[in-house]
Amino acid sequence: MNPLDFLIPVAHAQTAAPAAAPGGMLSTLLFPVILIAIMYFLMIRPQMKRQKEHRAMLDKLAKGDEVITSGGVAGTVVGIGENFISVEVASGVQLKLQRGAVTSVLPKGTLKSA
Repeated sequence: MNPLDFLIPVAHAQTAAPAAAPGGMLSTLLFPVILIAIMYFLMIRPQMKRQKEHRAMLDKLAKGDEVITSGGVAGTVVGIGENFISVEVASGVQLKLQRGAVTSVLPKGTLKSA
């Protein structure tokens, strides 16, 4: 007996594992497919739906709409371009913002009542 046998376990030869059952490959591939399907319905599909709704909201923007931007700035749309919009945040104060920065459109008269 070697003194290192107490510190390092001795490896013994083992018999070969039995061959996998024919249905083993199917069950092995079924788990990742189910996992991907769950991720699609819980994560990817809702995100695509939100992007589609946001794009539709940006396409419907018109002068006079009251909006809130991603930075929290609230104002009224006074000009619309291809990529940018002009938002009036106070009397005579206009900001030029990217269209994608608009997060929501408020009902008419919301800013006047605040």
